[in-house]
Amino acid sequence: MTDRTFQEKYVDKTHEAIARIRHFCAESTPYVAFSGGKDSVVLLELVRMSGIEYDAHFSITTVDPPEVLKFIREYYPDVIWERPEKSMWKLIIGNGMPPTRKIRYCCRLIKEVCGDGRTVLTGIRSGESSARGNRRMVEKCLNNDMDKLYVNPIIDWSTADVWGFIRRHDLPYCSLYDEGFERIGCVMCPSNRYRVRDARRFPNFYKAYLRTFDKMLDKRREKGLKTTWQNAQEVMDWWLQGDEKYADLDEAGRSQLKLDLTQNGGGK
Repeated sequence: MTDRTFQEKYVDKTHEAIARIRHFCAESTPYVAFSGGKDSVVLLELVRMSGIEYDAHFSITTVDPPEVLKFIREYYPDVIWERPEKSMWKLIIGNGMPPTRKIRYCCRLIKEVCGDGRTVLTGIRSGESSARGNRRMVEKCLNNDMDKLYVNPIIDWSTADVWGFIRRHDLPYCSLYDEGFERIGCVMCPSNRYRVRDARRFPNFYKAYLRTFDKMLDKRREKGLKTTWQNAQEVMDWWLQGDEKYADLDEAGRSQLKLDLTQNGGGK
């Protein structure tokens, strides 16, 4: 691609995204969903460039990487922090199981409850993952108890488009990307295929999950619920099965991983 072609593509995509924002937010002030990730950084800059009125919100999950929290505080002090009614730890105990890729009660109860009655702008891109491959630029909320419209202005942007925009506008971004993270979000999120990496990078969260699984099992026993899990580590082993690196480990490798994470601090 020539420099001229790249420039034209950049200008076209930028102008198109801004046009989308102005069109769908012409009659109301949008709720901008800001996660602190690279895509929401681009989204918020595009919203600013559009000249519309808006308010940006960060939904605290209670399992957010400290680097993300620091980044938002330092570079985006005007973003409103939305605190959940229950922490992730309480949700796990109350639901009697950790969230999975198919049972994502955490997103429903922490993130998706925000923005009711409004147009919600997000930085979702269809190229982020296979799960988002069928997402559209405009989507109606599937929760019948809520009335809101999702608009995803950069739905058709590539990762290269996102980083190109960030560099061109000299925008700040979370330091975790410089450590090799391609996406950032909840630590050890079940939708993340690299949870072992998260556990090594954030060993205190790994230990907090284990403590929570212990309390979860106690609550299940109190309720008389049947379970094949005997202890927190068995829950963790089951929960990590979808992780590529964990699945490749033999018994000795898994034992060493547990030792590293619970005793030696994990490491980066």
